[in-house]
Amino acid sequence: MNRIDKINAEITRQLAEMINYEMNDPRLSGGMVSVLRSDTTTDLKHCKVYVSVMGIDGNEALKALTNAAGHFKSNLAKKLTIRTVPDIKFILDDSIEYSIHLTELLNKMKK
Repeated sequence: MNRIDKINAEITRQLAEMINYEMNDPRLSGGMVSVLRSDTTTDLKHCKVYVSVMGIDGNEALKALTNAAGHFKSNLAKKLTIRTVPDIKFILDDSIEYSIHLTELLNKMKK
């Protein structure tokens, strides 16, 4: 595992913890937000964070996360041992919902 992979894993872990335990945005209440993965550039300037949401509107959740990106970056600066903390861009990943939909279709076809 190289350095960027370790940084990505730590960013994913820290953001998942912050979103689930520290964020009190009403747009996220009643649902679940999962941080799937992070892709940081090699120069550590930018990081794409892929999230999946269940039980809430994905666009509203994305707005809430984007609004809190500066807060997440400052908290990451305190928790990570890297000199430069990347700017965070959240991207909605609907692969889990799509796989659930495909499973339902396959189950209907079996009946």
